Amino acid sequence: MDNQPKQLADPQTLARISRLELRARAVVEGVISGMHKSPHRGSSVEFAQHRDYVPGDEIRHIDWKVYARTDRYHIKQYEEETNLKCMLVLDTSTSMAYKGAESALSKRQYASIVAAAIASLLMRQRDAVGVTTFDNGVRQFVQPGSTSPHMRLLLELLKKTNSEPKTDLADTFHDLAERMKRRGLLIILSDLFNDPDTILKGLQHFRHRKHEVIIFHVLDRDELTFPFKETTIFEGMEGEAPITAEPNALRQEYISAFSEYVSRLKKGCRELNMDYQQLVTDQPIDVAISRYLSQRQGQR
Repeated sequence: MDNQPKQLADPQTLARISRLELRARAVVEGVISGMHKSPHRGSSVEFAQHRDYVPGDEIRHIDWKVYARTDRYHIKQYEEETNLKCMLVLDTSTSMAYKGAESALSKRQYASIVAAAIASLLMRQRDAVGVTTFDNGVRQFVQPGSTSPHMRLLLELLKKTNSEPKTDLADTFHDLAERMKRRGLLIILSDLFNDPDTILKGLQHFRHRKHEVIIFHVLDRDELTFPFKETTIFEGMEGEAPITAEPNALRQEYISAFSEYVSRLKKGCRELNMDYQQLVTDQPIDVAISRYLSQRQGQR
């Protein structure tokens, strides 16, 4: 115990991490996995593309069939199967603390378990995983790793509960994109409460850097159905002033506006060639992850 970080020596902290790790382990049981393709070219198993021959290239890589058709030398390039580098990007802002009356978990708790489950799954595949947390800016940034002590560090970050309101997500995503020097996979877990155009502007920076991006839009069922019935004081969780309102008069307008907001996000992600997946906190986590991964594998 003496060689562990000081914050891990606290029994209550260890108990929280242990629960998170056990839940993550249960979630990934039976979830599908597969090999990942590297962006680097090498002499490996799967053909990727042709390029023009240049002096110094090995003759054995020339495609003689293409030469017979075109009278020009072309080199075969291959994709290398190798370990994936993944960054889990977790929204820890105040709005993620919301937990509806019918929900067992807050959005933050749900997203943390999803992140821990995915980290566990990827490390079983010998992939490297890092974690970034953000609220009004990037808070923690841990580069990908694949060791047991590294997993323990990620769990420590995922269970932290301090938070601030979100600000401009574009600025946060631009900052993160600049920190990530090598391209890889980003998995963003957030309620994405911000202007859609601002969000998409930030996401575009990741695509410019040639990262693959998966968006897990984490929501409480209340945010989809607006189930409130009595006159209610709605308190903004990102610093907005409280509003007293009669929900029945607002429900249809709210649902319409929320639907338009989600549609804009989906359309923007599609245009950026990013996966968008909605996760609602009343869904069993193992079912939600398995369904998404099965769908993703089928698409590929």
